[in-house]
Amino acid sequence: MKKAVVIIAGLLVAFFVLAKVNAIQVDKAFAKLDQKAQESLRDGDIIFQTSQSRQCEAVRIATNSKFSHCGIIYDIKGEKYVYEAVQPVKITPFKEWISHGQGNAYLVKRLKNANTILNASVVEKMKSYGSQFKNKDYDLYFEWTDDKIYCSELVWKIYKNAAGIELCGLESLKKFNLDNPKVKAILQERYGNTIPLEEKVVAPSQLVDSPLLVTVIDTY
Repeated sequence: MKKAVVIIAGLLVAFFVLAKVNAIQVDKAFAKLDQKAQESLRDGDIIFQTSQSRQCEAVRIATNSKFSHCGIIYDIKGEKYVYEAVQPVKITPFKEWISHGQGNAYLVKRLKNANTILNASVVEKMKSYGSQFKNKDYDLYFEWTDDKIYCSELVWKIYKNAAGIELCGLESLKKFNLDNPKVKAILQERYGNTIPLEEKVVAPSQLVDSPLLVTVIDTY
């Protein structure tokens, strides 16, 4: 009996050691892929992910898309960051940003003619224009003002006002899928019985589908 217990214990130890070794190897493999991905990123790239909050789930349902959050890639002193509208608007290290998404998966898109349009001067204008939003509150009400701002609005406005590019058209809130119970619950919390159905908005899904962009990285 004792011999059987010892054998089982030995097998369990061997299993956990092997599992740990495999986990380390997997982490190293992902680290290499992650480094390679970061090296291919450029200033102005737009990155998308599937976030996991109640609001993000409602956004995915309302827009019929798996993407609920986005930001702009910036290279700062050789390191990659994501400029994003969360609470508050801030610059987040690339690795930290992707860790917030479901399964660490993300999609990166780039302007088709980025090589000619997004030169150093334009990128600097984008960073300069976008800096006015840093530390501003996240806009829970999705209003088209500069007082507060949400993720896809931040990306859209930076491209429009600094690079002169409309990535997509704006859409009225009523055009989205607002009948789902989860979406209705969020809208009720935000607006009560006065939902601004005519408010112009831009969703991550609209940016993803922009014909002006091409996919450069897709880890989904």
